[in-house]
Amino acid sequence: MILTKRQKFVASSLLLGAFFFVIQFIDFEYRYLSVLGLVLSSVAISGWALKDGLGKNATLLSLLLPALFTVGTQLFFLGLEDSPFFLSLFGVFKTIIRVLIVFAYIVGIYALFLTSNIYNVATARTIQLLRAAHAVGFVLTLATAFFMFNTILAWRPDFWIIGIGMGLVSYPLFLQGFWSIELEHKLSPEIKTLSLGLSLIVAEIATILAFWPITVPVGSLALTTILYIGLGLGQAKLQQRLFEKTVREYLIVGLFVFVIMFFTARW
Repeated sequence: MILTKRQKFVASSLLLGAFFFVIQFIDFEYRYLSVLGLVLSSVAISGWALKDGLGKNATLLSLLLPALFTVGTQLFFLGLEDSPFFLSLFGVFKTIIRVLIVFAYIVGIYALFLTSNIYNVATARTIQLLRAAHAVGFVLTLATAFFMFNTILAWRPDFWIIGIGMGLVSYPLFLQGFWSIELEHKLSPEIKTLSLGLSLIVAEIATILAFWPITVPVGSLALTTILYIGLGLGQAKLQQRLFEKTVREYLIVGLFVFVIMFFTARW
């Protein structure tokens, strides 16, 4: 039986959603190991679903965001399950939250399959849906960043581990985000330089924020905002649309979040 692309995307999303759901019932001490299995499965399943557009070149970057979205969502939910808020809920409410998160994951991963497919097609020819794919990819990149940042901060490691961790998470997110603009079979030096430089900025700011008396959600939001500004301005530069108005709009958002972070800090 030969499946169409859309059928592959639906089947892959449901299969990964089932894996995602099953992990919730594995003993807690084995769950993080199970997450590794889920991520490897997501890479393999994504490769199968998107294989028609993949090659031994930069198109392999289209596998990055589905894998990172999977690990970020799962780790975020594992942290939520261990929180006092979740533990205080009645069983039926816990089940409802689990189902809603799994449903949101299935919708998100399906949207990423569609987006990645559009990117791969656009490397060969012009496609009208590219702008919509950019918007979806941008939003899901920010969601992935928030989940990953929140997980790292929730573990409360030393400041230097926070800096390194945030930099390592940010780099592939910037890399695939910038590649989605150029959509060439080979990464340009400009994309590599932008990704590395902005990842270092995120890492440095994360290291500084490790000493600030802010909550985990506020810190995660602040770092996601930094990534939002860097990714947005970087994409605008690659599109040759880096105008003064664009820079001002992104910086206003950053200033707004910084003010909120400052006044919600527990000084």
